Amino acid sequence: MTTHAHAIVFDAPQTLAVRSLELKAFEDADVEVAVQHSGISTGTERLLWDGTMPPFPGLGYPLVPGYETVGQVVRAGPAAAVAVGSHVFIPGSYSFQGVRNIFGGAGARLVVPHDRVVPVAADLGPKAVLLALAATCYHAIAIGGQRQPLIAPGLIVGHGVMGRLLARITLALGLPAPTVWETQPARRLGATGYAVIPPEDDARKDYAAVYDVSGDASLLNGLIGRLAPGGEVVLAGFYKTDLGFAFAPAFMREASIRIAAQWKKHDLLAVTALVASGALSLDGLITHTLNPGRAREAYEVAFSDPQCLKMMLDWTA
Repeated sequence: MTTHAHAIVFDAPQTLAVRSLELKAFEDADVEVAVQHSGISTGTERLLWDGTMPPFPGLGYPLVPGYETVGQVVRAGPAAAVAVGSHVFIPGSYSFQGVRNIFGGAGARLVVPHDRVVPVAADLGPKAVLLALAATCYHAIAIGGQRQPLIAPGLIVGHGVMGRLLARITLALGLPAPTVWETQPARRLGATGYAVIPPEDDARKDYAAVYDVSGDASLLNGLIGRLAPGGEVVLAGFYKTDLGFAFAPAFMREASIRIAAQWKKHDLLAVTALVASGALSLDGLITHTLNPGRAREAYEVAFSDPQCLKMMLDWTA
């Protein structure tokens, strides 16, 4: 019986260790997962790493980050409905004792309730780490599958991994192709079925919906200025500073500003189905992979290298 597992620990901002931690007690409805891969988020994890995360429930150090984890079930309790041998996605955990689990997914073994994991096809492999970001994008468009008719992102701001997934999901749902803004030339590559342009090349001011995944709070006034009357700005990134906007331009357009909240399990199931059907591709989004022994390097590259769309940790190495 496994009682301890190695995990990434942020002892303080920009202070990292890989440490053996005690696992929570195994319960009847739990499964134990041997982690194969975990992703590094350039949104929330960046803020945990540099210490700029706004006040957040449970926030504190030391902590185990990570909510993009895939692995294989190696033990299942008698009340668990997931079989040993299943390949699963785990959106974080409360596995580790003596630390805060925010979000608790960056470890070699996880012990989680069976209903927290989502079975995935084995042949999806490491790409399954992208399902959390895909679910976030799906939720932003569909508001958890409850918004009808769907309002397509006419403009997406940012062509990192979130912007690419948002554009791909837009197309997978049969909605019109969006325009994507990207300021870094290297990140304008890799689009299929939609255009990626620098903001200065776009003269449009009639977008029904502008989706911002940049996390840059300073852009809001400019985005409002690109809306058609009655248009909507959707804040789908994560912002470390307060947001504000000039009232008069928003008033003249009768603009709406919507915050896309955290995805729910049904969003995860929806994008898993899109991937399984072939409508949504996760190819070409994981650009870098390192093992946990090089974790500090992995986090630094993930947060500083514009060529890095998604950094993955390989726990099998």
